[in-house]
Amino acid sequence: MAEYINIKGQNIEVVASDPANPTFGQIWYNSTSNTLKGQIFQAAAWASGGTMNTARFFSGGTGTQTENLVAGGSTSSPAGTGITGATEEYDGTSWTTSGPLNTARYYPEVVGTQTAGLAFGGSAPPKSAAEEYDGSTWTSVTSMPAAQTQMAGLGIQTAALAIGGALPEPGFSTVVLEYDGTNWTSGGSLGQASYNGGGAGTQTAGLYFGGQNPPISPALTTTYHYDGSTWSPSGALNTGRHSMGESGIQTAALAYGGSGPSGLTTATEEYNGSTWTSVSSLATARQTTGSRQGTTSAALAAGNYGPGITGITEEWSGAAPATKTITAS
Repeated sequence: MAEYINIKGQNIEVVASDPANPTFGQIWYNSTSNTLKGQIFQAAAWASGGTMNTARFFSGGTGTQTENLVAGGSTSSPAGTGITGATEEYDGTSWTTSGPLNTARYYPEVVGTQTAGLAFGGSAPPKSAAEEYDGSTWTSVTSMPAAQTQMAGLGIQTAALAIGGALPEPGFSTVVLEYDGTNWTSGGSLGQASYNGGGAGTQTAGLYFGGQNPPISPALTTTYHYDGSTWSPSGALNTGRHSMGESGIQTAALAYGGSGPSGLTTATEEYNGSTWTSVSSLATARQTTGSRQGTTSAALAAGNYGPGITGITEEWSGAAPATKTITAS
């Protein structure tokens, strides 16, 4: 059997602490921890996280993997019963209950961060109410021009978008609204009426994908870019879906879970600004709330329906270099 020195041209180095910038394939012995370690390239994967205190579905969520915010939803089936305003914060390990929404609702759209959030719209019946979150308390602010539900949202508390959605009467919307921290104004209309789509990015560099419009498709694959005034089509999802988790920006996003043509899906896709690529799947197929301010290397899927009402959380780690302890197993 070939020895390490013959493969790498050097012996295994003994060090008191791990190298600051190890190279791929490098192996060393840490004399402080008495462990043999090596630098590998770790594949992207989902792993279990802390369970939410209030299991719910059709909730709204935003933030990052280690600073996430979830609010609203329904705690019993069918939707429209057990409507809650419950709010929880995630620290990367566990969920903590915080101040509830003033207007309990399911399908609220939630954008921004854990300490500066914005919730708007929702059901039931469809609502126009908007609220801002400061890290502990929700405060009512200027309502949307009209009641609307099942929208996509993106952006931050002072520069947000509300995209598409379902109207109080039967019908689906192309309406886009911009929020500046005080007022709602009209933005550029979406290219296709739909609801329950995914949103990521910023008010001037936005991304909308998937959704549903039953006369056309119960699970759309369409993707659109927004430049602050106009929407333009981009590459299609591989798995059409709605009510999914989302994370990232216009040029680097994730779509995961949701409902597809065959029902609930575990499918996860990564977007590079033009093309969606299938990557490692969720452990549990479900409609889920995401980490809108997260990245393609660190995202969160929290609670929702899959099947049954759940509070389970999964954490996403993108493909990246990693240090691994080498054991006999």
